[in-house]
Amino acid sequence: MRASGTTLGALFCLLFFAAGFPLSAADGLAELQAQFDRETSGVHKAKLLGKLGDAQFEEARRAGKAGDYDAVGLTLEKYRDNVRAAVEALKKQHPDAEKHSSGYKQLEIHVGKGIREIRDVIIAMPEQYRPPMQLVEQDLKDMDLELLRLLFPRRPGEQPRVQPGASTPKPESTEKQP
Repeated sequence: MRASGTTLGALFCLLFFAAGFPLSAADGLAELQAQFDRETSGVHKAKLLGKLGDAQFEEARRAGKAGDYDAVGLTLEKYRDNVRAAVEALKKQHPDAEKHSSGYKQLEIHVGKGIREIRDVIIAMPEQYRPPMQLVEQDLKDMDLELLRLLFPRRPGEQPRVQPGASTPKPESTEKQP
């Protein structure tokens, strides 16, 4: 099949434009955020969070270097909100993480990276900006623990968690009844 000259010309122009005028970091971040927000699959949302989260970390680093700690806080709070949205989407579509771990694993790994990033930010920022970031860090730690418990529900040596309102099982007696 032969391509027309206009098709090749359009393709050449597109490649030239993309190579010569790359999107700014903010445009790329906005596009990734829009893609994340539109995504309906929990697994795809979790996997997309890797790219989006890395872009958010880069944006937070850039704002931190410029001394714009309000922007750092807003960016990392949005990251936390995105993680929460991905966790909820996964739990809704694939409640058994142990059997259907795709998405859960990638999300847990990225949340660990996010916790380290936020820890670095907290250390570098002025004291008055730290408390909100410490809350974000704690939220991420809580979600990371939740993801680990979903992925690995049976842990040797750990007592089973009793649901509130559920009756507690009575221990079986080893003695024989007459």
